[in-house]
Amino acid sequence: MAIKKILILPDPILRKKSSPVEIVNDEIKKLMDDMLETMYKAPGIGLAAIQIGVPKRVVVMDIAKDQDKKEPMYFVNPEVTWKSNEKATYEEGCLSIPNQFANIERPEKCNIKYLDYFGVEKEIKAEGLLATCIQHEIDHLNGILFIDYLSKLKKDIIVKKLIKNKKELERIVV
Repeated sequence: MAIKKILILPDPILRKKSSPVEIVNDEIKKLMDDMLETMYKAPGIGLAAIQIGVPKRVVVMDIAKDQDKKEPMYFVNPEVTWKSNEKATYEEGCLSIPNQFANIERPEKCNIKYLDYFGVEKEIKAEGLLATCIQHEIDHLNGILFIDYLSKLKKDIIVKKLIKNKKELERIVV
């Protein structure tokens, strides 16, 4: 397994739509293993393949509260098949938008159809944090970021901060 570099906004790759995975083979399993290791190291609770520059419809997550008891989840070609009309608001952040958080309203519950780590078709009923997290990650696969749910003003402020931070990190001091 290898830790990958997480892309940071304004990287244009984050806005690309990811392609479906044809078959869950060893290459995709290695991608998921690397993504999981990268996510844990970051640390985060979800990571889409596009966030490490791979435009494939692959997501890994672990929303377990206990750091010592890991409960990784793997979603290949995840698709929302149903969303509730009831909404829930969570403070969301993103590994590709570091140190920025906002309250985002999403459907409280949803059903997700996907392939698991072994390529077996599954469906889950998600609610609470799981529903929020999987919707956030599926958005990534479609080139959508959580800041896209904010007002233009709030979104612009966050993007400007990220561009400024990126320039400061890229400065070379001699």
